Amino acid sequence: MSKVKVTVYISSHNYGRYLKEAIESVIRQTASSWELILINEDSDDNTQDIFDLYKGDIRVKIFNTKRLGIPSAANFALEKSSGEYFIRLDADDIFEDNNLLVLSNYLDHNSDIAMVFPDYYLMDENANVFSQVRRQPFYHKNHQKDVPPNGASIMIRSDVLKKIGGYRTDLGAQDGTDLWSKIINNHKYANISLPLFYYRRHENNVTNNNKNIINARRRIKADLSGINIEKFKPIIAVIPCRKNYDFISNLWKVKLSNGKSLLEITIEKCINSKIFEYIIIASDTDEVKNTIKKFKDNRLEFFERDTQSTILSKPIAHTLDDITSKYDKSYSGITYLGVLQAPFVDTATIEEGINSLIMNDVESTILVEEINTPVFQRTSHGMNQINKNEYIIDDFDTLYSHTRTCVITKNRNLKKGSLTGSNIISNIAFDREAFLIKDSRDIAIANLIIDEKKIN
Repeated sequence: MSKVKVTVYISSHNYGRYLKEAIESVIRQTASSWELILINEDSDDNTQDIFDLYKGDIRVKIFNTKRLGIPSAANFALEKSSGEYFIRLDADDIFEDNNLLVLSNYLDHNSDIAMVFPDYYLMDENANVFSQVRRQPFYHKNHQKDVPPNGASIMIRSDVLKKIGGYRTDLGAQDGTDLWSKIINNHKYANISLPLFYYRRHENNVTNNNKNIINARRRIKADLSGINIEKFKPIIAVIPCRKNYDFISNLWKVKLSNGKSLLEITIEKCINSKIFEYIIIASDTDEVKNTIKKFKDNRLEFFERDTQSTILSKPIAHTLDDITSKYDKSYSGITYLGVLQAPFVDTATIEEGINSLIMNDVESTILVEEINTPVFQRTSHGMNQINKNEYIIDDFDTLYSHTRTCVITKNRNLKKGSLTGSNIISNIAFDREAFLIKDSRDIAIANLIIDEKKIN
């Protein structure tokens, strides 16, 4: 048998409902040199019955294993593969007939490219196409390192994949971020601007909101940023508070239904992280010193804030510069702005923002939430909808709003009077992290959220 050009693998744990469509899409490929590895991960549905239909095809290899999960299944398939190129097809997705031909030809004719991936269609549970996802051009020197392509239908050179150690299995989950981060620093990659597979959306999808995936992604970011973290020290948390707010005096003292004040909640987030070298409470009232004393952490310090600096018209960047310049005379470090009015931003999210800044070497990171409602811009001809719901979706078409609940910035921006600088990336707010207390009613809502969490 001649050398196999492409190894395709499909693993299934109780995905028999969709499995035959996926396999048949491989069988129909116009490429002539491929093998298909089928992995039954301890299914108790009709997965094995579907696999048995293909026992007579010499191009198909069938394996029965325990429940492996995506990374371990990939490594298992890689070990059993003989193809020059390696590609995953999820059991609920479908290849376009020319997928393997187009992607493998690209690698054949571009020896410097290690990984290639296509655009794709979105389809519903019943395989009805409702949209097309189109990737933006990739720029190898400045593309965000934590924005991977869809993990399915990435074709990669097998020798490269083996050389980098395959897929990481200690994370509990992975969604392509690990592979992406391993490849892009040392190899070239490319996108084919053709939709070459069908990605199925249904209720059983492993989504980006899966906690295991979120935690895995955060660990990957932490590992990648850890390599360069010394270049960005000191890392400082600054929690500004003031006597007077628009709607209530001494908001920092307000206790929520968990028995903790907003200042205590914000301090706890910071001291729960080992990443901060200094945690500065900046205030125009000495009263906050009593709250600081409750915490036995030598990183906590009080900074006396001029009352004039608390006026809303005064840019917060100037205040932060006054504070951080005391601790970072070379302006090489990073500052996290702790927002008292954002009680639900957690420590892991703050650390992810810092790690995102370091690994991408940008000026700042902010916390955003996706805008799902129509957004209009007023023009001379009337109102123009910006976020149109069109059939073809560019991967950067989505609009986001700044939550104002978490800002991380390089200190050199503060020296220039800017809070964020010009090169900004984002992390997505989860759960209630976008919630910001803006008036007395919001305090009541925050208490309801806390009580709901207690019940759940």
